This record gives sequence, structure tokens and C-alpha cells, in this order.
Amino acid sequence: MNIFDWSIIIFFLLCIVGIAIYTKRYTKDVAGFLSADRCAGRYLLTIADGVAGVGAITLIANFEKYHQTGFPGLWWDAMMAPIAIIIALSGWVIYRYRQTRALTMAQFFEIRYSRKFRIFSGILAWLSGILNYGIFPAITARFFIYFCGIPQKYVVVGPLELNITLGLVMFVLLSMAVVIVFYGGQIAVMMTDFFQGQLMYLVFIAITVFLLFKFGWSGIVETIKKSPPGLSKINPFQMGSVQDFGPIFFVILSLKQFYGYLAWQGNQGYNCAAKSPHEARMARVLGSWRANVVGLMMIVIPVCVWVLLNGNLFPAAANATRATIESISDPHIQKQMITPIGVLNLLPHGFLGLFCAIMIAGSISTDNTYLHSWGTIFIQDVIMPLRKNKEKFSPEKHLKLLRYSVISVALFAWVFSMIFPLKEYIIMWFQITAALYIGGAGSAIIGGLYWKRGTTAGAWGGMITGSVLATLGIFLRNIFWPYMLPSLKVNYENIAFLNYLPSKFPYNGVVWAFFTACAAISVYVIVSLFTKPDPDFDMDRMLNRGKWSNEKNKEKKATVNIILKRLGVSEEFTAVDKIIYFSVLGLGLFWFSAFVVGSLIHKFAGGISDDGWARWWLFKIVLVLFIAAVTSVWFLWGGILDLIAMIKKLSVAKVNVLDDGSVIGHHIADEKEISKNNNDSKNPTGQN
Repeated sequence: MNIFDWSIIIFFLLCIVGIAIYTKRYTKDVAGFLSADRCAGRYLLTIADGVAGVGAITLIANFEKYHQTGFPGLWWDAMMAPIAIIIALSGWVIYRYRQTRALTMAQFFEIRYSRKFRIFSGILAWLSGILNYGIFPAITARFFIYFCGIPQKYVVVGPLELNITLGLVMFVLLSMAVVIVFYGGQIAVMMTDFFQGQLMYLVFIAITVFLLFKFGWSGIVETIKKSPPGLSKINPFQMGSVQDFGPIFFVILSLKQFYGYLAWQGNQGYNCAAKSPHEARMARVLGSWRANVVGLMMIVIPVCVWVLLNGNLFPAAANATRATIESISDPHIQKQMITPIGVLNLLPHGFLGLFCAIMIAGSISTDNTYLHSWGTIFIQDVIMPLRKNKEKFSPEKHLKLLRYSVISVALFAWVFSMIFPLKEYIIMWFQITAALYIGGAGSAIIGGLYWKRGTTAGAWGGMITGSVLATLGIFLRNIFWPYMLPSLKVNYENIAFLNYLPSKFPYNGVVWAFFTACAAISVYVIVSLFTKPDPDFDMDRMLNRGKWSNEKNKEKKATVNIILKRLGVSEEFTAVDKIIYFSVLGLGLFWFSAFVVGSLIHKFAGGISDDGWARWWLFKIVLVLFIAAVTSVWFLWGGILDLIAMIKKLSVAKVNVLDDGSVIGHHIADEKEISKNNNDSKNPTGQN
């Protein structure tokens, strides 16, 4: 890193801070802080929400995964294509959730089930979220420490050896994210993430092209063809010895994607920010284009680093990378840092600054989104519902509590990252901690939105089952097996049962999370069938449809023939929407068809040679890079127009003190009910 690289980073940070400060003028009420007043367009959501899901820790986790699997990991990902198509094109969960106008998922749970269930699920979502997020700052900070060559200093405090350098870097990164959320809430998060997302997209394209030309495709192929037996980095049917990331990993992940869609609340502000349910669905459809591009780029970089370390193309860079990796004592941190350190020794100046800038962008975008989510969930779904018989917070006090809660989450994450030693793959920690909430929440969400027969008792049963099993998995994987079992085997060697237990817990985080989800679904369905639904609940009112729809907001809808309806096209689709819809459908079906054909050739026609696989991966890279070039311009233009439209709408929006997450009975509170409930309401009338 030289002065030119650092100047790129400083300029980028100044732009982000400036945008955050600018957005403060538009944050007028609680709905603005939580959902940007629900006025985001599809392109703005696609870019901003997309980068929030591809943060620095996500990149590091996928670098770690794809360094193990190589290109075959991308092949098995294709199994998820049909589910991804169904989810995106049907508006699965997101459309109906946006129809409810809920500001948080737990608010929807109160509408659908009960206030007590809202509080319980809010606590569970918050605990699951902060535990999941607790390792983020440390993993991200270690990347910057090793990438930038920052000297590390330690201090011993009682039984703990604390890394002072780690603490300082985490403090700087978290402070930037806190400033963004503190100033503008979801409005600031969305605006900064939009610019960060577009920067990340363009830089990723540039780095991918640079590395492909630097190594040469033939150089990459000749090296990865020399992979050890059972560890192929090019043939997906010869990777059976890859631990934890074999085909079963991708099968379970694809099934869980459908079950847990929208259950994870790390980006809950985006889930309710669309200006209409249709825009929310189209944002997910457009996101499929970006997912193809980002997915490919996350595999090309670690594959090139693997080629660097296992080939003779750049011996000096390879030796420098090995030396730095070997200087790291913790084997888990070594695995996490292989790809970042390799990139450091491959990129020239300028590219180093840009790569560091997009990693900072990924760090900030994930941090601000998660801080916003977990901080607001605690206030909205735990503190507020517990004040059932008390007067509502004033908008000023409500916003102040939301901001203080965000700071509290940042403090927890800093402390947790300083003292918690992660003993498994990052992506496994993601899965098992998320299952603490998702394990039961998926059944409550899907059943609540699509099954009238679902009951509050069923939701309680599914949620408790999922959370208990997930907690048991965390205990067994991270405490009992690595720390308690070895001592028990030594002290009680006469107990045969203990000696028969394997040295490593037999199920990874993904498999255990899958078991948890299956158990939660079963309990939800069985208990619901044996209990009575609430007679006061009205599905149409919850979804604001039928006689409960807002006539003033109804748009003129064109008729759709029966074939298009069967394919998921509704009256809300314009001609452009249909083109986008069917292009995404066609591309997804193409990738899945290729997966099926390739699998059949392997099974019945003797398989495909390594040279054949090399040609396939080259074709895919070229096609996806072409898509990247088109979508980068298309989405940027659309995003700018959406951003301008959002700013115009926010500048004239009136304060709505009623839209703060309150629920009366089984529906979102309106002015009359809130006034009656408070007896002495100070809410102004006539405001929208």
C-alpha cells in the first residue's frame, strides 16, 4: 500500500461520511428511520440491499469456502437455481410481507399471532442476530491488519491475552458504521450502500479481468488439473474428499434457502423499504442478475490464489504469501486469511487501494445494516410491546432510543470479537447461530403468510423447538466437543460411551441447522392442526386486500391471460417488467439445465474430461462478464433515478407519528384506535 492507494481509501471514506451527514435532514420520524418511509425503487434496493448481503465478512467467508472447493463449488450452487427462480419470480414471502406494511418481522408476528409471541420472537431474533454478528468486527479487522501490514500489539488482562491492534481497528470500522446509522437510519444506510454497492461491483469486475489476464486461462487450468485425487478444483464429480463443502452441503443449503427466506433479519430495514409490494418483488428479480456476477467473482479470486500457491507462475509472490500465512499461529485465522494475503501479493498499486476500498465498503455496508437491524429490533419488538398499557413514546424519544440501541449493539460486537475464539469455518458459524432464530421463524413466517389454518400455539411450538435445537448445536459444536469432551475422556476413561464418541462433532453447522428446520416445521403443522385458530384474525385485513385495500393507491391494472398468470405474471407487470422477468427465468433455467445435462453425462456417458470442464468454466466466465458489463450501466442509471425520486418524496413527506410499529388487535394501529388506547393522545390529526 502506497500513498496513491491510501488516497483512494481516504477519498472514498470522505464521500461516505458526507452522504451520511447529508441524509440527516430527511429523517423526520420513526418510519423514516426504520424503512426510509417505504419509498425505495427496485434499482436502488437491488444495489443497496445487494451490497449489504455481500459484506467484507461474507467475501472472506466465501473466499475461505471456494479456496477449498474451487470451480466445483459453483457447479453445485446451480442446484439452487430452481429454488432461486421460484423465490425471485413469485415474490415468495417478500410480496405478502410488504403487503402487511409491517416495519419488522416481529410486528408481523403480533399482527398474525399475538403480542407475547412478538416479544418472544423479537428477543430471539435479537439474541441470534447479535451472536451471529459478534464475530464480524474481528474477522473484518484481521483482514485489514494483514492486508495493510499493521503491527500487532498484545496485552494480558487476567486469563485473557487481548490484541490491542485488533481492538483499535474494530473501533474505527464500527465507529464509521455507527455514524451512518445514527445520522439517518435506513435512509442513510440505503444511500451509502447504493454508492458502495456500485463501487464494489465495478472494482470486482476490474480485478477479475486483471487476474484472468495475469495468470492466463491456460496457466490456471494446467495448475488446477494437478489437484490431488478427490480434491479436484475443476471437476465437480471428483471433489468427494473436500471436507464440509461437498455436494451434501449445497443440497441442504438450497432447501434451507426456500424455508428460511426473509426469516433472517440482518437487513430487515430493506425488507419493508420498497414503495410497493411489486417493487419489492422486482428488486429481488433484478438481484438475480447481480447474484450471478458476484458469485462468479467470489470464486475466480480464491481460485487464482490457489493457483498461485500450488503452481510456479509467480514464485516470489507465492513465497511471500506462504511466509505471511505461516506467521499466523491460529490455524482457523490462517484459513480465513489465505485469499486476502494472496491478493495482496498479486495486485499492483492502485488496484490494492481499490480492493481495500471495496473491502471497507463491504465492512461498512454490513455493519451499518446489521447495527440498524439489531438495534431497532430490540426497541421495536421488545421494549415497545412490553409497554402495552403505557403512553406511546414521543417521536423524539423514540428516535433517541433507537440510536442508543444501535450504539449498544456496536459495543457488544466489539467486546464479543475481542474475547470469543472462533473454532470453525465462518460460514458454519453463520448457519448455526442464524438457526437459533431461523430454525423456528421460517415455519411461523410461511405458515402465517400462506396458511390460514396456522395457529399461535403452532407458532410457539415451532419457534421453541427450533431455538432449543439450535442452542444445543451451538453448545455441542463450540463448547462441549472442543473443550469438555477431551477432559471427560481423560478423567472418565472407564465410561465406554465417552470413548466411542468421535473426536470431532459429526455434524457441521449446515446439517444441524437443516435438522432444526425440519423439526420446527413438523411441530408447527402438528400443533396447528390440533389447536383452534383465532376467530378474530382476518387474512385479508392483514394483507390489506379485498375490502381492506387502499382504493386511493390502486393503480389501473391490465388483464393478464391465463398462461402468463400460471407463470407468475400478475396485472402489475408492465411490458418492461415482463422482459426482465422472462430473461431472469430463461437464464436460471439455462444454468440448471446445464447442471442436469452435465450430471447425466457423468452418470451414464462416462463423464466429462478436465479439458471439457475447463471450456465450460471459460464459457461461463465470459458470459457472466458480459452480463456484468451490461448490468453495471443499466443498474447504475436506474439506481440514480430511484435515488432522485426517493429524495424528492422524502423532502415533501409529512411526519406520521402513528406509523411507529404499533399494533391493535390483529392489525396495524390507525389514528382512531391509538387515540382511544391512550385516552389522552397528543397525536396531531389529519397527517399522512
